[in-house]
Amino acid sequence: MDSFKPGLKNLISDVKGLLVGNAEDDFVNTGTTVLTSDEPFVSSYKVLGGAPGTRETDLLEPEKLIEKIDAIVLSGGSAFGLEAASEIANQLRSDDRGYPVGKIRVPIVPGAIIFDLVNGGEKDWVKSPYSDLAKKAYSNVSNDFQIGSYGAGKGAVSGDLKGGLGSASIVIDNKFTVGALIIVNSFGSTVVEDKPHFWAAPFEIENEFGGFGAASSFNSIQNIRMATQEDFSKNTVIGIVATDVKLSKSQCKSLATTAHDGIARAVFPSHTSFDGDLIFSISTGEKDLSGDPNEILLVNHAASLCVSRAIARGVYHATNSGNDLYPTFQRKFGIKA
Repeated sequence: MDSFKPGLKNLISDVKGLLVGNAEDDFVNTGTTVLTSDEPFVSSYKVLGGAPGTRETDLLEPEKLIEKIDAIVLSGGSAFGLEAASEIANQLRSDDRGYPVGKIRVPIVPGAIIFDLVNGGEKDWVKSPYSDLAKKAYSNVSNDFQIGSYGAGKGAVSGDLKGGLGSASIVIDNKFTVGALIIVNSFGSTVVEDKPHFWAAPFEIENEFGGFGAASSFNSIQNIRMATQEDFSKNTVIGIVATDVKLSKSQCKSLATTAHDGIARAVFPSHTSFDGDLIFSISTGEKDLSGDPNEILLVNHAASLCVSRAIARGVYHATNSGNDLYPTFQRKFGIKA
């Protein structure tokens, strides 16, 4: 059997060269996350939810001109949060980063947002906080970062639990590395029938989200959550999968598509018309495939597993603050950290 094990940090930054920065605002109960690298990277994306909020995603289609991008931004704030990506572009330009157009460099920074405007925080701002959050997140970029209620996961909600930012990685046969970074703000639930068993439990490695195991039984028909009018605007799972394998934009598109399987295995129900479920994909291009078709199969499979695990880890590690309307997983189920 092929060897699958977590990377050293069990974070997306186990993919060499990737850096993540987070920033939060406790008062507003929101945050912003940026992923970048010292070198531009190949990227694509796939949307399977019915209500996405995005910036510069069209150019990630395989047939579009731009081959590589400079950063990806995930943010709270709904449409206001798209401002964060603009500020990251400003920061990158000040570092002389970006696509060269004559004497000008234009940083390419796609982004996606979650809706966290009714999560208990104070949203009556005069000036949107997302530009300042982006500056702070960019100044914090590192290959080591915290998960749970950080960055864009700060004010996230998942079903009737606090959501969060999760990450996970897999090393395949001590050769290729795959990772995921996910913001869990889903309409559906990550736990089975209001019990401390994650839907993602079959994919857990080394008790990384509590080791509670899979539910012994469940009724998938009777226990589907019913939507309220409020749900039509407030949900989404967004994230990034990355690998050090050299992939084309077309192969990155396939990677992002397959990675959505990880959402379906970890959130019930998923990809609803109330969610803007979106996954970006990244290839840093450090390692070549040998030509064995099973290698790309394993990379895609590992990406979906990382997404499921990252979703559960984000919810498991969430912490409450004064503005939250929903309990964390650990508080609801009486778990002592």
